[in-house]
Amino acid sequence: MVDRRSIVSFGLLLLLLFESTLEQTEPLSSHTERAALLELRSSLGLRSKDWPRKVDPCSGWRGVTCQNGRVIGLNISGFRRTRLGRQNPQFAVNALVNLTLLSSFNASNFWLPGPIPDWFGFRMAALQVLDLRSCSVNGDLPSSLGNLTNLTSLYLSKNNLTGQIPVSLGQLLRLSVLDIWGNFLIGSIPAPIASLGNLSFLDMSSNHLSGSIPPGIGTLVKLQYLNLSSNNLSSLIPPQLGDLQNLVDLDLSFNTLSGSLPMALRGLRNLQNMIIGKNFLGGLLPDDLFATLTQLQSIVLRHNGFTGGLPDFLWSMPDLLLLDISNNNFTGMLPNSSSNTNAIASILNISQNMFYGGLTPSLRRFSIIDLSGNYFEGSVPDYARTNASLDNNCLQNASSQRTLVECSSFYAEKGLTFDNFGRPNSTQPPAAGNSGKSNRKTIILAAVFGGLGFVLLVTFFVFLLLCTRKRGATNQRGVGVGPVPPEGSEPPPGLVINFSSLGDKFTYQQLLQATGEFSETSLIKHGHSGDLFRGVLENGINVVIKRIDLRTIKKETYLSELDFFSKTSHARLVPFFGHCLENEQEKFLVYKYMPNGDLSNSLYRKSNSEDDGLQSLDWITRLKIATGAAEGLCYLHHECTPPLVHRDVQASSILLDDKFEVRLGSLSEVIAQEGDTHQNRITRLLRLPQSSDHGASGSLTAICSYDVYCFGKVLLELVTGKLGISATSDSQIKEWLDSTLPYISINDKELVTKIVDPSLIIDEDLLEEVWAMAVVARSCLNPKPSRRPQMIYILRALENPLKVVREENSSSARLRATSSRRSWNAAALFGSWRHSSSDVTIIPATSTHRAEGTSSLKHSGTTRSQGSDQHGGGELSSSHRHSKEIFPEPSVVIERSDQE
Repeated sequence: MVDRRSIVSFGLLLLLLFESTLEQTEPLSSHTERAALLELRSSLGLRSKDWPRKVDPCSGWRGVTCQNGRVIGLNISGFRRTRLGRQNPQFAVNALVNLTLLSSFNASNFWLPGPIPDWFGFRMAALQVLDLRSCSVNGDLPSSLGNLTNLTSLYLSKNNLTGQIPVSLGQLLRLSVLDIWGNFLIGSIPAPIASLGNLSFLDMSSNHLSGSIPPGIGTLVKLQYLNLSSNNLSSLIPPQLGDLQNLVDLDLSFNTLSGSLPMALRGLRNLQNMIIGKNFLGGLLPDDLFATLTQLQSIVLRHNGFTGGLPDFLWSMPDLLLLDISNNNFTGMLPNSSSNTNAIASILNISQNMFYGGLTPSLRRFSIIDLSGNYFEGSVPDYARTNASLDNNCLQNASSQRTLVECSSFYAEKGLTFDNFGRPNSTQPPAAGNSGKSNRKTIILAAVFGGLGFVLLVTFFVFLLLCTRKRGATNQRGVGVGPVPPEGSEPPPGLVINFSSLGDKFTYQQLLQATGEFSETSLIKHGHSGDLFRGVLENGINVVIKRIDLRTIKKETYLSELDFFSKTSHARLVPFFGHCLENEQEKFLVYKYMPNGDLSNSLYRKSNSEDDGLQSLDWITRLKIATGAAEGLCYLHHECTPPLVHRDVQASSILLDDKFEVRLGSLSEVIAQEGDTHQNRITRLLRLPQSSDHGASGSLTAICSYDVYCFGKVLLELVTGKLGISATSDSQIKEWLDSTLPYISINDKELVTKIVDPSLIIDEDLLEEVWAMAVVARSCLNPKPSRRPQMIYILRALENPLKVVREENSSSARLRATSSRRSWNAAALFGSWRHSSSDVTIIPATSTHRAEGTSSLKHSGTTRSQGSDQHGGGELSSSHRHSKEIFPEPSVVIERSDQE
């Protein structure tokens, strides 16, 4: 028998659901609010598809939320404007004042160029959530925002806001989220921020804030996420931060903080991510500092001045996924064992320190390891051969190690005996691989290769006779940038540097003051062309200063770089501020400081979401970085005469500003491309496959296809998330490449999922973009230089990645000839990039070709932030068929478009 009470309860439940349904579908009752919505529809240029005029807003308008026939919420995030709306976009939201019950306004990723009106703080009293992220909002923050006392969440990140943070924000006592990162705010952090007792999320990173961290922040006991990175904050870390017992994420990196880590931080018992890299911190790390921080998943202390050994507790933290203490002065030996060897997906970076001794099983728990720039000795265990960077150590049977003198001296200073690379009579590090070949084999091989060498020598002289005239003619083309003098030679007498176009002339005293007399704490790294220091000029501008010691570095290096900057200028090159040449033995070059460092140390960063914890760079940012780097290389290869070769393309050369826009650095190796870019058939036949790719300097790398090959490794690093690919020699990663490239096929998208960085969160469409980038990377890595794509084609492909793997809609107004063009499939698998000169193509108006002397920086950087279709709209087929034609277009087509 059915219980009567159950029947009654069920009936009440149905009644409540019915009333809820009636409430949700109740039509808009206010004529004033309807008129206000129609005014917004017009002023913002919203499409009738989203807000149809003949439909009730409460039931049929996208993003409109009503209650009891009144509007309480608007969400236009990512909406697309009409054609007329796109012509003159403005922050035109005056009609909001008539929505008197509006509690939530979300316009994130919708273009609203203009300042926040002052009336916002006076006429929007019911507002609880204001979300204007990535809207291109500019101007100062109005102090009237402090009147929005009902506000609980304020999102203003990734805009162009200027001025100081209003003190009045301290009046928003109900505020739980304050997100203003990625702007141009200046001044100090207002002390009244400490009054926001309900604050759980505070992100002021990537601005230009200065002064010290207010100790009062330690009173925000509900705070779980605190990010103040990439500012100019100085002084000590206040010990009061240790009172934030609920804090989960702490990021203070990229500032000028000094002193040691306060012991009070051990009170952060719930802390999962501690990121305090790129500061001037120093001192020892006491064992008990981390003993209570058992929840830590990531610790980043890179680029500071810490000394001494690592606390033993760091090696046994159960949940640790990332430990990055690179570029410090840590020393000591690795522990013999680890209590957590079963951990996976862990990253260890202890490079550029002074660790020594043997490699121990404590490394087994880490899947990605960077031990370079230390003094480790002994043999390399099997578990460290495929996933570790080992350069510049003292290891046996490993390439690119320190000299015997360096290693012996270091161990002697510590009162230890160096193992001499495992060979008692050795004077230099042995070459990697088997060296114990018998004399008999050596004699036989010497005879065979001696004969071959004689034949090749004769062939080489024939090659020189055929190419000398052509090379001489080629080197006389244009005077855009003169060729860099070969290593070891004097500068040509005709080299005249225009110092008037080389920025400011700094004094040595200015640079001493900017860098703290070039102290160790300001040292960023030892570069191959000079030591890099971080400095702050008298006007507060952050700079990077390269100190070039002419006793160890050829003077042609800095002269060539000065010549380069005097004749070139592009938005994708690192800004050059000036020079100091008054010292005879030392020269100094000054560049703009890049807050996000370079790609090699930014691929894994702190997420801006309080829930996601530590994540790598998202896919949209990775694609943006790849496109930006391709633009810079395009300029060198296709807009300079003669073409310039970068010769040092790797993740550490791709610098990132506060918006993750790319600025190419490491320009000391740039050289004019040798010979004619269109080499004749004899030249191609005589070139050995490895001669264009694996040389260290000179003509072996002085062709644009060498840059393309290196860029392919950068793209693989972005796709797979494997650190150090682009900085590792081919011989060291050959096995990894052999096992990875088979998973990149134009015919099977699912294969690439087996090599994609597991930390990436991507949907089906984004996976196609990842797949496309992998296909481009594989074609760049073709062993034959002549079959690699030119950089201009690579740029077009990265700007429109889905056209690489999808077939275009047959209804598109694009006419193509059906001649012998190769597909990306052929390019990826066979490296064929030769095109028929008879191809005829009409590029539609939406193509992103550039006029001479301009940059597509704006296009690549704002495509996604304005709510536009991310994937090309109607030009792309919805089906995932493979393109039968190559994209982008051949150079002959581009020239025609520019002329038109």
